[in-house]
Amino acid sequence: MTPTEGVGMPTPGGIGFQDQFSPLGEYALKIHNYALMPIITIITLFVLALLIWVVVRYNSRANPVASKTSHNTAIEVVWTILPVFILLGIAVPSIDLIAKQYKPAPKEALTIKVTGNQWFWTYGYPDNGEFEVISNMLNIPGQPVINNGVREVGSEAWDGPSHLEVDNRLVVPAGELIRLQITAADVIHSFAVPSLWFKLDAVPGRINEKVLFVEKPGVYYGQCSELCGAKHGYMPIALEALPREKYNQWVLTHPGAVIDGREEPAAAAPEGEGETVPADMPEDAATEAAV
Repeated sequence: MTPTEGVGMPTPGGIGFQDQFSPLGEYALKIHNYALMPIITIITLFVLALLIWVVVRYNSRANPVASKTSHNTAIEVVWTILPVFILLGIAVPSIDLIAKQYKPAPKEALTIKVTGNQWFWTYGYPDNGEFEVISNMLNIPGQPVINNGVREVGSEAWDGPSHLEVDNRLVVPAGELIRLQITAADVIHSFAVPSLWFKLDAVPGRINEKVLFVEKPGVYYGQCSELCGAKHGYMPIALEALPREKYNQWVLTHPGAVIDGREEPAAAAPEGEGETVPADMPEDAATEAAV
């Protein structure tokens, strides 16, 4: 799938969050835009106004005789209680967001295992026949080779941005809850895709689990977000979300793959197999029946 410019990837000059393509991301972005930013802006402007007022009103020239006031009960009560209410107002949606982010996946959800390595990702599909996909960053034309045997970015029409595109993407079905189980083979990595509001550490010897939901088909990019060694900056994440029927087609291109949640049909028995020959049948007749 060819990525869409500006969708699921950083944009030049961008200073805010990327557009979100998951319900959790949209909810978190609303909290940021309509709760946190207005509160932060109001507090910042209020404190700035107070500073300016103090500088102008209470400098040594405008106020040569300093006030002897040391306490003001009303002001102290207000500046103690008001921040408490502000913090409570921020805490309620924040805790709700955290709870939703770590709600367990339903039993029937597709499971995909992500393993961080120095310095590439391995994606395993236990529900689709246990096959694995190794994902390396594409080399950049005119620069030193990062991964031997991997082609250069831009050599295929569907390639995305340099430093973000890979040879084998993490392919998932769109519009479904997916159970991502994340671990590491060597040091701590971190699997992060900003446009899907997804970030989870990959810790050696431990499996961390979180639900991923991609609203619509597309290509979404991320990077390892934990310092993990010399090539930390060269292990990007490219996630391709496909409609379920196309995802199934992709799965079946791998040896031994099966469609998740679907039992394999029992092999048909050869004609005549399983039929018994009566013990009292004459030897010649028994041989003929067996044939």
